[in-house]
Amino acid sequence: MKKLGILAGVAGLALTAVLAASSTGSADDNKLEQLKAQGFARVAIANEPPYTAVAADGKVSGAAPDVAREVFKRLGVGDIVASISEYGAMIPGLQAGRFDVVTAGLFMKPERCAAVVYSEPVLCDAEAMLVKKGNPKGFKSYEDVAKDTSATIGAPGGGTEEKLALNAGVPRERVIVVPDGQSGLKMLQDGRIDAYSLPVLSINDLVKKANDPNLEVIAPVQGAPVYCDGAAFKKGDEALRDAFDVELAKMKKSGEFAKIIEPYGFSAAAAMSTTRDKLCAAK
Repeated sequence: MKKLGILAGVAGLALTAVLAASSTGSADDNKLEQLKAQGFARVAIANEPPYTAVAADGKVSGAAPDVAREVFKRLGVGDIVASISEYGAMIPGLQAGRFDVVTAGLFMKPERCAAVVYSEPVLCDAEAMLVKKGNPKGFKSYEDVAKDTSATIGAPGGGTEEKLALNAGVPRERVIVVPDGQSGLKMLQDGRIDAYSLPVLSINDLVKKANDPNLEVIAPVQGAPVYCDGAAFKKGDEALRDAFDVELAKMKKSGEFAKIIEPYGFSAAAAMSTTRDKLCAAK
């Protein structure tokens, strides 16, 4: 009898483990169904054209949200609802359940890949600096900013450019956190910073709208890698990410992906030339 009791206990534990695994898988699988019922997906963006943009009427556009909107429509989710967030707050917000996905030019890095689950690549870009006409301090790299002990550089808080500047040796007090592109442009024009760094496409969009002949773009920044983003999902939402990837792959193959992103200046070929696994493993 004692032996039978032990066997029953083991069987009970095994059944509990199976049910727990089943429950976890079900919760993961049900995320897409929840979004379908909700009618929209909550996305985090940075309002940094051409990656993301919010018009005066509140309409969300930009290459990343446009791709996400089309993918979600194909998955049966009617629309996206966006919240503007600083880059440094996006992953914590995703983990806390304030967003369903981040579609904001959040470049893949090993540390980010450890914190979230990315789709396959969507948008790829290099780094740039905006300086006064003539590049008076002769910047070509973040190391050049570090070597000039009087130089300051503006960058988005928690973004790739801030980290690249710090890693190149620019002291913390000389890396100025800038909340948005217009603020960075104004700070440069007013002489409060010597350079403002963003991806090439974002800088070019900013300069085009500013129409200021006293500005110059340094691109690409020497020694800075080329990056790609993807849609970032909360860990545990792998099934949703996988469903997203299936539709994204179909769009890439059909040419619809290129039709969405290339008018914004991005290259579909660049996004299709690499993979999530390669980008997440890159040092």
